[in-house]
Amino acid sequence: MSPFWVTAFLDNAAAHHHESVGFWQDVTGYAVSAPRGDDGEFATLLPPDGDAYLRVQRRHQGGDRIHLDLHVPDPQAAARSAVAAGATLVVDRGYVVMASPGGFVFCFVPSPASVRPRATEHGRGSASRVRQVALDVPPAAYRTELGFWTAVTGWAQRASSVSDDFRFLVPPADHDQNRDQPLRLLLQRLGEADASGAVRAHLDWGTTDRAAETERHLGLGAHVLAVHPHWTVLRDPVGRVYCLTDGDPS
Repeated sequence: MSPFWVTAFLDNAAAHHHESVGFWQDVTGYAVSAPRGDDGEFATLLPPDGDAYLRVQRRHQGGDRIHLDLHVPDPQAAARSAVAAGATLVVDRGYVVMASPGGFVFCFVPSPASVRPRATEHGRGSASRVRQVALDVPPAAYRTELGFWTAVTGWAQRASSVSDDFRFLVPPADHDQNRDQPLRLLLQRLGEADASGAVRAHLDWGTTDRAAETERHLGLGAHVLAVHPHWTVLRDPVGRVYCLTDGDPS
């Protein structure tokens, strides 16, 4: 059951949740919704146009992470298919919380959405938008995770021209329900130094001017960790790692 929309959740440790939300509000230029949930733990980053695809959560315990919401017409049916593909059911609350074979947490939700926000233009002439979730996969789990996410999304695999350790999952452009997907997925095989632990994730931005966008992020409190030919690795003020890429933000 292919998702008609994907939302990325920035799950924050309670101690710095508000600082993290403030940074991501500033850097995206999005508004923040009123909190919701039993303890006011959830909120949505609201783009000026299109439907929301970034949300935040204050965790009761544990550190920062990313999780995904896959929007489908029938979460329970999608969960059964995911279990058949190797997922573990965590809990069914109407929305269904799952874990991939490599331990990455995601949810099936029925919430409607269909219009991808436009890239945000900034004063220095650059335009940018979070456009991709990169799943960081230990080498031993890579083949299994790639097969699992291909099965769960129904999206096509595409090789990378940059590295054999990258594989894209891209929604079909000719499929009406996926034409305006806000996020695509990248599965990244980690190096041996990062080979242990569960699958984790980071966000990738696309930008029309990576140098200008980097300076904008630095001015809001981010720090550069590494500069590569096609992307720059940054850390936000609370320690979350993400990337700016030369990918088309639109």
